[in-house]
Amino acid sequence: MRASLPPETADVPTLLVKIFGKDRPGITAGLFDTLAAFSVDVIDIEQVVTRGRIVLCALVTRPHSDHEGELRSTVHSWAESLKLQAEILSGTGDNQPRGEGRSHVTVLGVPLTAESTAAIAARITSTGGNIDRIFRLAKYPVTAVEFAVSGVATEPLRTALATEGAALGVDVAVVASGIQRRAQRLVVMDVDSTLIQDEVIELFAAYAGCADEVAEVTAAAMRGELDFAQSLHARVALLAGLDVSVVEKVRGEVRLTPGARTLIRTLKRLGYQVGVVSGGFTQVTDDLKERLGLDFAQANTLEIVDGKFTGRVVGEVVDRAGKARLLRRFAKEAGVPLAQTVAIGDGANDLDMLNAAGLGVAFNAKPLVREAAHAAVNVPFLDTVLYLLGITREEVEAADAHDES
Repeated sequence: MRASLPPETADVPTLLVKIFGKDRPGITAGLFDTLAAFSVDVIDIEQVVTRGRIVLCALVTRPHSDHEGELRSTVHSWAESLKLQAEILSGTGDNQPRGEGRSHVTVLGVPLTAESTAAIAARITSTGGNIDRIFRLAKYPVTAVEFAVSGVATEPLRTALATEGAALGVDVAVVASGIQRRAQRLVVMDVDSTLIQDEVIELFAAYAGCADEVAEVTAAAMRGELDFAQSLHARVALLAGLDVSVVEKVRGEVRLTPGARTLIRTLKRLGYQVGVVSGGFTQVTDDLKERLGLDFAQANTLEIVDGKFTGRVVGEVVDRAGKARLLRRFAKEAGVPLAQTVAIGDGANDLDMLNAAGLGVAFNAKPLVREAAHAAVNVPFLDTVLYLLGITREEVEAADAHDES
C-alpha cells in the first residue's frame, strides 16, 4: 500500500491535468482510469460544465520520472480519442492556502451584466480580496451568482461592495464564511411589505374611511421620522367603531409577497424554524401562522368590545425594540444561538432586529435600513433570500418535484 500524502505538500512534485471540450458521460471516469495505470494519488479535483462544455482539472502526484513522459503521452492520446483537449503542467505542492478572512459574496441582477460583474470583481480585488471560486445559484427570476472570496475581512468587503452595488443597480450581499452559515436554524420576518405586499392597517383603514390619513402616518413611521408606538396609537385610534366583521375581509385581501411560500416551504424542509414579528395585528398574523405553518408569530392586538374596534391596542406594543426582544425570545425557545438566526425586514422599526440577528437582510427596504443591514435584496421575490444562505434554485425545484412525485 502506498503511503498517504502528508499534510505538508509544499515540496511534493505534482502534475496539474486539465481537460476541456464537449461534455459527455464518462469523461471523469475515463481520465482517472487513465491516470490509475500510473499509481498517482489525487490531491484535488475541480470540474465545471457550462452550456455543454466541460473543464476538468485534476491535481495529482507526479509519477516516477521514468513514467512521466508515458503518462503525458497516454493522457493526450486518450483526450484526442474523445476530441478533447488536454494540458499537463508540472509543479510542486498543493494549491496555495486561501487567505485569512473568507466571505461569500452573492450578486443578484435582473439582468446581471458583464459591466456590473467586472466592476464587482474589480472592487473585490481593490480591497485586497482574492476570488477563489464563482458559481451560479439561480438563473431566474433573477440571475444569482456567488463569489467565494478570501484575503479580506467581511466587514470592509461588505462596505466596499454595498457602495459599488448601489452605484451599479445590483444587489450585493456579503456574509462571513464558516460552518455557522449552514447552521442557521431560525428565520424571523417582518410582515407588512415583507412577508406580504400590504400594510395591514391601511387595509383596515380603507373600511374606516381614513386610508389617506393612516398611509401618511405609516410612511413617516417607516422612514424613522416618527416614534413607532406613538404613530401606532394615532393610527389605531382612527379605527374606532369599525365592525369586527372586516377582519375576515382584510384576511382575504392580504397578498403574499412573490416567493414567500417557496421561501417558507424550503426553509421548513431544511429543518429551519420560521417566525414573524409585526407592528401589525394578531387578527391577521394568527391567520398567516396557521396558513403558512409558521412556528412563531407575534404582533399587536386590536382591542374589540361588543363586536367593534375600540381604537386601542391591548398588551405590550411590538415596536422597534420589541421586535429585537421577540427575536431573542424565539431563538431561546427554538434552542438556536442568536448568531445562527436570520432576520428580514424593510422598515426603520426592523433595524434593531436586523442588527441583533446573525444575518440581517433588508428586503426592498428604505435607504436607512439598506445602509444598516448586513445584506440588502431589492428584487420583488422573497425567496431570493435562500441564495444568501447558499441554497440554489435547482435544489429548490428538485425538492418541489420530489414532493409532487
